[in-house]
Amino acid sequence: MKTLRLAALGPVLALLAACATAPEPAHPQDAFMARLNALCGQRFEGRVVSDDPADADFRNSRLLMHVRDCAPDEVGIPFAVGEDRSRRWIVTRTDTGLRLKHDHRDEQGVIHGYHMYGGDTADAGTAGRQAFPVDQESIDQFIAGGAQVSTTNVWAMEVHPGRIFAYELRRPGGRFLRVEFDLTRPLAE
Repeated sequence: MKTLRLAALGPVLALLAACATAPEPAHPQDAFMARLNALCGQRFEGRVVSDDPADADFRNSRLLMHVRDCAPDEVGIPFAVGEDRSRRWIVTRTDTGLRLKHDHRDEQGVIHGYHMYGGDTADAGTAGRQAFPVDQESIDQFIAGGAQVSTTNVWAMEVHPGRIFAYELRRPGGRFLRVEFDLTRPLAE
């Protein structure tokens, strides 16, 4: 009986590892959801990388996201700004694309401020980036609340495995917020 040398197993192990890794889905939105789900259960720290003065509070606070509440068609991501844990992003697969909603509740779970606003994708996007123009329901909510400036919002999320997760808010006319989370350094629970 011959013994295999450990070095000879290298190519075999690499082949087995390649077979064990499922290929990314072909449709960009399915691939995006798969990338989000691959982060499930993990927390990451982020930082504001844009320079809008309106974001000073975010820039001066610890920013944490926790990917959880995961399913193939919906992922919930609580987003904490310092001690404020009232924010949660919800990305949902719909019949026509993806939807992003912002769930805002206080510590007791009571809705506060604008709630469940967001938008739906207008195109397929990419496996790494999806954009969500404001939807009519959110426009109506913003107008009713006196926030007409938000009626042109476009949010975006990016997932670049092993590198970054990004959240963006853009408005025509200059408003831009971008927060990037370091996926190379998951935080302990």
